[in-house]
This record gives sequence, C-alpha cells and structure tokens, in this order.
Amino acid sequence: MNRQQRRFQGARLIATALLFLAAAVPFAARAQEPQQQQQQQPFTSYPAKPFRWIVPYPAGAGTDIVARTIGTQLAIDAGQPVQIENRAGGNTALGAIEAARAPADGYTLLSADNGMLVFNPALYRNLSYNPSRDFAPVTLLGRLPMVLLVGPSSGVKDARAFIEDARAFPGKVSFASAGTGSPQHLAMELLEQQAGLSMVHVPYRGAAPALADVAGGQLPVMMCDLAAASRFIRSGKLRALAVAHPTRLAQLPGVPTFAELGMPKVEAAALMGLVVPAATPPEVVTRLQRSVASAIHNPVVQRKLAEFGVEPVGDAPGQFAALLEGESARWHPLIRELNLSLD
Repeated sequence: MNRQQRRFQGARLIATALLFLAAAVPFAARAQEPQQQQQQQPFTSYPAKPFRWIVPYPAGAGTDIVARTIGTQLAIDAGQPVQIENRAGGNTALGAIEAARAPADGYTLLSADNGMLVFNPALYRNLSYNPSRDFAPVTLLGRLPMVLLVGPSSGVKDARAFIEDARAFPGKVSFASAGTGSPQHLAMELLEQQAGLSMVHVPYRGAAPALADVAGGQLPVMMCDLAAASRFIRSGKLRALAVAHPTRLAQLPGVPTFAELGMPKVEAAALMGLVVPAATPPEVVTRLQRSVASAIHNPVVQRKLAEFGVEPVGDAPGQFAALLEGESARWHPLIRELNLSLD
C-alpha cells in the first residue's frame, strides 16, 4: 500500500468514527433522559404513590385519631392513599426508629409529639434516635392544651383554693399523670415550681387509667390534655379548675387561665407534629407541608379536631423547628432540676 492509499484509508476511518460519534450522542442523551426524569420526579409529580404515616401509639390513641382525621382529608386532596401504621412501644422510640430508616422521599411520615422530640432527649442518656439528626420538621399539626382537673368528690371549687390547700400541706397531696416524663407529668411539675408547691407524683401507664382514678376519687388531682379529658369533663366526672394556655379555651369558656391567676409561665400542651426522614429534599418537605396544612384547614377537619380538644395549627417547617428549639430550652432545665431519667 503506497502513501496515498494509506492517507485515503486513514481519512475513511476518521470519517467513520465521526459518523459513529454523531449517532451515539443522541442515543446517550436519550439513555440519560429517564434517569434525569426519575431524579426530577419527586419535585414534578409528587405525590405519585401512597403515603405511609407512622403513628408511635396504639390505634385509638389521641395521636392516632388526629393522624387518621388529617390523613383522610390529605388522601382526598392529594389523590393518593394514606396508610396509617401504628408502631407503639419504647416510649415512641420504635416508631421513631422505623421512620428514621425509611427512604427520604416524602412518602414516609411520622407523627412526632413533644415527648419524642423535646422531652426524650433530656430523659434518656442513651436514646436510640436523634431528633435533630434523624428528622426534618414538616408542621405542627395541633396543640392539646393542659387542664388542671379534680374529681367531683373534691371540695375544692377553684384553682386558687386548690393551690392554697396544697401549699398548706406540703408533701401530702398526690397527683396522677400519664407517666413519668409525659407532658401531663411535666405540666404539673411546672405548676409546682411556679406556685411553690410540694406534691407526690403517682405515674400511670397512660392518661386513661389516671383519669379514671381521679374521677373515682383514688387520687385528688391531675393535669391532663383536654382531648383525653373532655368526655370526663362533659359527663361531670371531672371538674376543670384552670387551663395552662395563653387564652381561655372555647370548649371551657368559664375556666380561667393560669395567667389570670397570676402565673403566666404555667403554659403547657401536648404538641402533635409531623416529621419526615432528615434527608428528604426541602422542595418535597415544602410541598408536603402545604398539602397537610390544606387538609388541616379544611372546615370539616377543623371542626372534628376542635371537638376532640385539639387546637389546629399547620405552620411552616421553619416555625415548627423554632418551636421545638424553644420548647427544649424551656423544659430541659426543669427536667434536669427534677433529676428525671428514664434510662
């Protein structure tokens, strides 16, 4: 083969290679296209499959009722089923761990109260999850204001009289709670601190048996959220003396706030929030928050929550995060002062 033939053959090889590359580029672009669409899917078509909503309490508990009430409307609005999954146990730790391990795609939701997100980090030295590391706040679903309650056999007619009696007999008055470190327990400890009282704590395994014993006269008093206590109040089995809320409650218009009694710092509530795995994209968190808030603000849902004793909220992720930070700063010193530990 002479030099001219070799040059001609080389030119043919280069031309063939260029034609191959020209054909391959569109094919490569088309091959990447599904992957790019898959990456963009959570942002463009979310939600595109059913939600899994983990509730770290048994079916029928207050948190479960709130999740099912909001979840029913969320399913209608989003056009996707909402599957409630009850994972009770470990003082909410089992549900928290399950949610933390889930894919961070916006389809696994976790009902998270102030017990899980605020109190537990101070109550446990070895907590199996880390609220700030494992979860991204979505929204505060609602507040369940605390109410000071006595049984019908109690001769105490108002909160001032109760406080005066308890102050006159330090260490003689016992109070019930839903359990050590529960919002109900810490609300009463806050009242003790602010009013200068010394009472004996009797923890129960849940609010229901504690309420039943106060209604039956086995114990004289407890602080409990309105949602759990409302049927006892309506039936006359318990009497509300004061509410640990900034304003009077619409359900109890005749019951004063602690602020009206000169104790403005006695504010306490069970907080019901919603979180997702920490790595969930912010755009998905924002879309989810808007969908959940829309469901909460539905008039039917608002009416059902109010009847249950829940103050509906539905705030932005940043507002919920700031609330949790403030609550931690408020309650952790009290927990340390009481030397409470659940380890």
